[in-house]
Amino acid sequence: MLLESAGLVVEARAPGVDERAVEADCTGQDPKSSPEGLALRLAEAKAFAVAQTCPDRVVVGADQVLDADGRVFHKPTSLEEARAQIGELAGRTHALHSAVAIVQGGRVESFVETARLTLRPLDPDAIAAYVALAGADRVRASVGGYQLEGLGIHLFDRVEGDHSTILGLPLLPLLARLRASGLLTF
Repeated sequence: MLLESAGLVVEARAPGVDERAVEADCTGQDPKSSPEGLALRLAEAKAFAVAQTCPDRVVVGADQVLDADGRVFHKPTSLEEARAQIGELAGRTHALHSAVAIVQGGRVESFVETARLTLRPLDPDAIAAYVALAGADRVRASVGGYQLEGLGIHLFDRVEGDHSTILGLPLLPLLARLRASGLLTF
């Protein structure tokens, strides 16, 4: 949606990448074992997987990692897990690392942008009310159990960073890179 809203013609394809397997490979002292590095590896894996099926196209892969003091969060699988994640993030600042990989002709250019978000202090009743209002589908659809672009905005004290980065696709830097490579003229 973000790319289409910027006037780009896109074809979305599921990459079929096992994200937990990629994460398991990101261990040790490798710089890509950091949360930012994990986001880059995931974006690159997705872009390369799709590029194999259409090598003559420009492929953009993206992924996002929620990092709370070095701990990586995943999408909650249940309402209980969503409440627990929100409770753990309440009153704290966390980072959303949004990575993009652009693959063209077997070459990749990748980057990561980071936004910092601070949830306000929340008691269990406030968390339960949010989860009930937002609904199971929405709280399980996003890492951290919230969607900032919806009711999740009520959970926050402060948001620092570009809105598209928070949504998972740093649009301004992506468009700049596409223009610099001659893929966009506008």
